[in-house]
Amino acid sequence: MKKYIMIAAGALLMQYAQAQTIDRTKQPKPGPAPVLTIKDPVKYILPNGITLLVVENHTLPKVSATYLIDAGPITEGSKAGVVNLMGEMLNEGTKTMPKAVFDEASEKLGANVGLSSTGGYASALTRYFKEAFTLMGTALKEPAFTQESFDKLKSQTITGLKSSAKSAPAIANRVNNALAYGKNHPNGEFETEESIQALTLQDVKDAYAKYITPSRGYLTIVGDIKPEAAKALATEVLGNWKGAALSLPKLAEVPNPAKTEIDVVDVPNAVQSEINVINLVDLKKNNPDYFPAILASYILGGGPESRLFMNLREKHGFTYGSYSSLGTGRFQETFDASASVRNAKVDSAVTEMLNEVKRIRTEKVSDEELNIAKALYNGSFALGLEDPARTATFASNILINNLPADFYKTYLQKVNAVTADDILRVAQKYFNYDNTRVVVVGAASQMLDGLKKSGYSVHMYDKYANPVTENTSAAAVPAISAADIVKGYISAVGGEAELKKITSAVITMDMAMQGMKLNVVQKKMAPNKEAMSITMGGNVVMKEAFDGEKGYQQQGPNKKDLGADEIAKKKAFTQLTEQLDYLSNPAFKLAVKGTQKVNGADAYQVSVTDPTGKTSTEYYDVKSKLLVKVENSTVQGANTINTTVELGDYRKAGNVLMPYKQTITQSAGGQEQTFEMTVTDVKMNTGVTAEDFK
Repeated sequence: MKKYIMIAAGALLMQYAQAQTIDRTKQPKPGPAPVLTIKDPVKYILPNGITLLVVENHTLPKVSATYLIDAGPITEGSKAGVVNLMGEMLNEGTKTMPKAVFDEASEKLGANVGLSSTGGYASALTRYFKEAFTLMGTALKEPAFTQESFDKLKSQTITGLKSSAKSAPAIANRVNNALAYGKNHPNGEFETEESIQALTLQDVKDAYAKYITPSRGYLTIVGDIKPEAAKALATEVLGNWKGAALSLPKLAEVPNPAKTEIDVVDVPNAVQSEINVINLVDLKKNNPDYFPAILASYILGGGPESRLFMNLREKHGFTYGSYSSLGTGRFQETFDASASVRNAKVDSAVTEMLNEVKRIRTEKVSDEELNIAKALYNGSFALGLEDPARTATFASNILINNLPADFYKTYLQKVNAVTADDILRVAQKYFNYDNTRVVVVGAASQMLDGLKKSGYSVHMYDKYANPVTENTSAAAVPAISAADIVKGYISAVGGEAELKKITSAVITMDMAMQGMKLNVVQKKMAPNKEAMSITMGGNVVMKEAFDGEKGYQQQGPNKKDLGADEIAKKKAFTQLTEQLDYLSNPAFKLAVKGTQKVNGADAYQVSVTDPTGKTSTEYYDVKSKLLVKVENSTVQGANTINTTVELGDYRKAGNVLMPYKQTITQSAGGQEQTFEMTVTDVKMNTGVTAEDFK
């Protein structure tokens, strides 16, 4: 029988076209940068020390409020994850209003009320704002903190960590900061299943008492409200609130590597690698370097017109996009150039990324490139000013970062004053080349040899940023034929005779994807008829059928016939168990590529090319002989969709073994998603008719 199903995922491409009537042979000269007219918010200090900033704007009958607690980086130590969990629990009702009642009250107002570990948010029509703001304030001051809610959120957090345990982007997000800052630094800490499992409700209450407080609190109220009314409401709801006093932590400076190094985290199932070129920077917003530095980062990797993007995507086709970012603030931040690249091109992509960093450090940008970057950056900044809340954000930034009062009013002037010499100077200062860190998270077997030829020191780490010793024997080709590996699998699941007795099957599965629960029913009939339907809440969201000669895919109201290539691939199989066709049909080409670790155990890596020329890679556990992973790729329009299916929890279904757990990871267009499927019922040789495939 087929041991997995793959859900085809399409990506929505957005295009932007701009028509101009100007003479394109001449670059327009930039005009003078305007001094922005930004109305200063009205500022108050509440009795408990909360700073209130009010931006009056009567354009719409709506008011929003945001409360921010400026606690700085928080060190959690062995209780990593407790602060985020505490923030989630603030949304679980109050001492006087259970969650269901609280949520209903918010919905009746048509309001948006939410809490987090850094504060809260409330937005509503003017007539309902007082009630919405009161809900937010009550949730901040009097959270319910029930054991039931704690157990639920704790379980959800652990489930989320498990579902992303083999996701290269998720692992990269964790190890990048851990390697850059160190695992004992507040910015390098990360939660694990073990740290979350060890947390108690009292830990959450302790974190709340320490960090949810009026101390260092900034409340911004924006919209259809008079400043005096905003002050009165804020004082009524939050003015008497008391809490622990906060002070910003003092953190020791973390050094960058003495020499450039490449740090590799092996994720064998990854179909593409996450590359991050990272170094730590100390760049405060009141530093004169701030404006040339953010513009330099924009030129390097700010968007589709940037150098990294044009090189890695447009010139070489390594990735869907490559970008850079530059953190600024009171503490050490990161400069980070990133890209998601197919494994085979990782070494080349790393070389090109470092080349672009070197180029902006050694060559002056042209006047044309600098002017284009300024225009694009200024336009983006100006668009942001359409949001009235931005004014309040500016005001709180000025206070928190000790900025000049006219910092944002003269923002564009300072951007436009940046010169090519400034770009060169700050690039040399903040974008490291000789002493940077390149973190690569992906399938080491497909890119490690190439990285070793780069001339840089290469270090191996596990997915928790712990150093590991490289397994040099993993790539060795074992002394066993592909046919014998497949025969071992057939024998392990029940034998050829038992597999051939199966003429039809109905497999029912539960699927968890992005917090949604779906039901999957897959039907098969020899020689190669198959149908699958995915439903949610009883409604069909996707369906596919093939009757042996033709078929279709349907998603919602959209229905598409299978193409000639898809039909040819399905007709290549003449038995319900693919591996039987591998051995009986010489048109299938098998090759052993080596062994790899899959879930900590050695597995044979077998390349399978079907009669249509389509190649996939299958992994068979050396000890159990069972199929444990499948990798392949398909093309849909302009997208290449890479799919990895991990199989486990083999159980008896009739007289044969089949996997009851499948973890499917798909990536396309730089995006990745993971979902799990669990078999709930299997019926052999019953419950299937030819009508099921029409």
